[in-house]
Amino acid sequence: MTKFLLAVHVIAAIVAIGPVTVAASMFPPFARRALAESGGTESGGTGSGSHGYGTAASGGPVSVTAGSELAESGGGLHTLRLLHRICRIYAVVAAAVPVFGFATAGNMGVLGDTWLIVSIVLTGIAAVVLGALVLPRQEALLAGFEEAGAIEAGATEADSPEAGAAPTAAAGAGGAVTGVTVTERATVRLAMVTGIFNLLWATVTVLMIVRPGSTTGA
Repeated sequence: MTKFLLAVHVIAAIVAIGPVTVAASMFPPFARRALAESGGTESGGTGSGSHGYGTAASGGPVSVTAGSELAESGGGLHTLRLLHRICRIYAVVAAAVPVFGFATAGNMGVLGDTWLIVSIVLTGIAAVVLGALVLPRQEALLAGFEEAGAIEAGATEADSPEAGAAPTAAAGAGGAVTGVTVTERATVRLAMVTGIFNLLWATVTVLMIVRPGSTTGA
C-alpha cells in the first residue's frame, strides 16, 4: 500500500505541479515580449501610447503600458490567457499532492521526521506564494493589457478631440475604476515571485528524495 500511495503522490506532483511551474515561468517573458511588440515603455503613463490606470489586483500599483496592438501581435494576449488558465487549473489539481503525501508519510511512519516537517512548511509557503502573489499578478497584467486594448478601441470609435488623450482610468460596473497599469518592471516583479515559487518546490523535491536523517529505506 505504501508503494502505491508513494507512486500516486509522485505522479500527482509531476502531472499537477510540473505544468504550473512551467507555465508560470513562461508567463513573464511572454508578457515582456507582448509589451515590446505593442510599443510599451518602462514607466506607465510617461511614454508615448502609454496608459495609466488604478491599482492592480495584487494589492499594489502595477505599471502596464499596452494598446490594442497586443491583440494583433501574433496572439500574444491569447498565449498569456492560456498560460494563466494552466496555472489556475493545475494549482487546484495540485491539492492532491499533499493529500497523498500525508497518506504516504503516515504509512511510512515518518510524520514526525524533521525533513518531512520542513517539506510541509515549504509546501505551505509555496502555496501562499502561488495563490497570493503569482496568480494575482498574472491577473493584473492580463487585466491591464485587456483594458488598454478596450480603451484604445473605444477612443478610436468615439472620434472626438479627446480621443487621442491617454485615459487615466477605466470605469467598470457602477462607475468603479477597474483598470490597472502595465510596465516591464511589473513583469520583472512577477518573474521574481515566480522564481521564489519554483525554488521552494525544487527544495521540497530534493528533501523528498534525500530525506536527511530518515531511517526508512522505503
